[in-house]
Amino acid sequence: MDINATLEQVDNTVALIDDDKTIPFIARYRKEVTGSLDDQILRELFDRLTYLRNLEKRKQEVRSSITEQEKMTDELEKAINDAMTLVEVEDIYRPFKPKRKTRASIAREKGLEELAAFVLEQGSGDPNAEAEKYISEEKGVASTEEALQGAMDIIAEDISDSAELRKYLRTLFAQIGKITSAASGDEADAVYQNYFEFSEGISKVAGHRILALDRGEKEGALKVGVDVPEGAGERAVTSRYVKNESACGKLVEAACVDSYKRLIYPSIEREIRSELSQKAQEGAIKVFSSNLRQLLMAPPVKGTVTLGLDPGYAHGCKIAVVDETGKVLDTSIVYLTPPRKETEKAKRIISKMIERSKVTTIAIGNGTASRESEQFVAELIKEIPQKVSYMVVSEAGASVYSASKLAAEEFPDYDVSLRSAVSIARRMQDPLAELVKIDPKAIGVGQYQHDMPQARMDEALRGVVEDCVNSVGVDLNTASYSLLSYISGINSTVAKNIVAYREENGAFTDRKQLMKVAKLGAKAFEQCAGFLRVPGAKDPLDNTGVHPESYAAAKALISECGFTVADMGDKELIDKKVKSVGISKLAQDIGVGIPTLEDIVKELEKPGRDPRDELPPPLMRSGDIMELSDLKEGMELMGTVRNVIDFGAFVDIGVHEDGLVHISQMCNKFIKHPLEVVKVGDVVKVWVLGVDLKRKRISLTMKQPK
Repeated sequence: MDINATLEQVDNTVALIDDDKTIPFIARYRKEVTGSLDDQILRELFDRLTYLRNLEKRKQEVRSSITEQEKMTDELEKAINDAMTLVEVEDIYRPFKPKRKTRASIAREKGLEELAAFVLEQGSGDPNAEAEKYISEEKGVASTEEALQGAMDIIAEDISDSAELRKYLRTLFAQIGKITSAASGDEADAVYQNYFEFSEGISKVAGHRILALDRGEKEGALKVGVDVPEGAGERAVTSRYVKNESACGKLVEAACVDSYKRLIYPSIEREIRSELSQKAQEGAIKVFSSNLRQLLMAPPVKGTVTLGLDPGYAHGCKIAVVDETGKVLDTSIVYLTPPRKETEKAKRIISKMIERSKVTTIAIGNGTASRESEQFVAELIKEIPQKVSYMVVSEAGASVYSASKLAAEEFPDYDVSLRSAVSIARRMQDPLAELVKIDPKAIGVGQYQHDMPQARMDEALRGVVEDCVNSVGVDLNTASYSLLSYISGINSTVAKNIVAYREENGAFTDRKQLMKVAKLGAKAFEQCAGFLRVPGAKDPLDNTGVHPESYAAAKALISECGFTVADMGDKELIDKKVKSVGISKLAQDIGVGIPTLEDIVKELEKPGRDPRDELPPPLMRSGDIMELSDLKEGMELMGTVRNVIDFGAFVDIGVHEDGLVHISQMCNKFIKHPLEVVKVGDVVKVWVLGVDLKRKRISLTMKQPK
């Protein structure tokens, strides 16, 4: 695994990790030490470090076990030291690993090891004559045939235990082997029909295909295997062990074929499939993480009073109006669809809510009855005098949140369904603050997320959420404990203690008060302080991303450049003053690194800056809804990327059904993955390639038709 970092950067980062510094803290406040490695590279480095330490731990366990058996040699010691993967270590350990009862172990108990050595030597002697010496009623060897079979069983197992042979065969399988699948049974699930007669080279098969095969096999729809050209594996084994065509040589050849078919092939097949699955899972988790990052970092729709609409049929559409801060102003339930369709009454109710609360944006959940709700809203905003726009937002996880303990604590007086409407409105206003309340797996951006190793996925996704929350920062006086728990150095208990302190003592007036919070000590303060904002604090630096350890440097910068604290926020003035002195000279005079000083300058130019504000705004709509049947081939549209997967991206173009842009339709050059071109939340221009009305599928392209 290649990590884009120098040895010095790696060594320095490892030292920080070993000192219990969090990745967000290292990425933001230790740039001089790490050479400004970003959080994603730091997490890759952390994962690799964890793997290597586990590898070293396993090596030590293997060394100890072999040494205890008094079988350690210089050659074995070197092989263990040189092993680069856990698989190689296990291969070396295989001959020394305590085994359950096998055909070979039974033969060894019968004293047939010397006979096996005689046969393997492949001399000119008669194996039958030699085998007669081992016939023993006491040991349970009744004939020469039994003796020779036992010897061949020992040879087969010894061959199977060869680390060198296994390594060679694993490489051979990867080069010439294929992953194959066929329908399992007469009534296999048609969902997997593309895999009923599937075959693809091991080195070429895509990760999403491996995951599909794994799921199909798990559900009993597919039989999956590794296919190697007939005779190739056997030849690879016999060519290494058969010396001649003597009687003993023929026995060794038979033992080689038995070893390959009975022991080696099934084992390596499992290993290869496991390795392919792990690689595919890591790839899927990486895509899921990237999609989640983009969704969480989607630009907020700030400063608007928002009406959240949670669509539904029998139980109606739940409505909640929230103000600019997310506080609930009004709620209602209207019926837009059969069996209780009350369109005109619904228009009157929502129109009054819009007028009364000065609503300017509407967020519509994309679930059941979303299509009808969007049509209703599109008609309504054309009829009312107020200027209102709307956006369809993903409601994935809204029901999970609304039924959660956290939602009950936030809205004890509201029905579960109304809580969903509040969540939908808030996730448009500030996606990050709202979505952190939901298990990332329930947010619905990814592929085969429920088939992933859950512990590994939880770890990866939590890392993404931590990076996003810390890169934005949170308001210490308004953040929920669920949001605070993702801040560097703060766990769930401390987050709840911060909220409890706030409720008991009133709003925080400076960062130093954090030291009064129960269980928040000096180390936690160092990790978290820079990511927590205190609007209206006596020291304006408390409302910036400047870490308290750098306050002296920030004030020295202000003094050196000849402006005042009151000038904070005047980007043009500060930029001019800093350039007049020079960033390198300032860093030298103040005694801090250039990266830290550059970050301080950015914070002074825009206190409390939000990196999401620099992104293009989300695509809002205002009554331009279309039917699937309205789409024509070649039609040009603007859409929002909702999900990115291995073979393409799904784009919302305003017709309820998302259209697929296949990876081959994204640009005019070859790309390995759609993430090279698009991200979740991107607003893109697309053209319609085709529409399948029956299957409700839309094919799109990002390449302008000629």
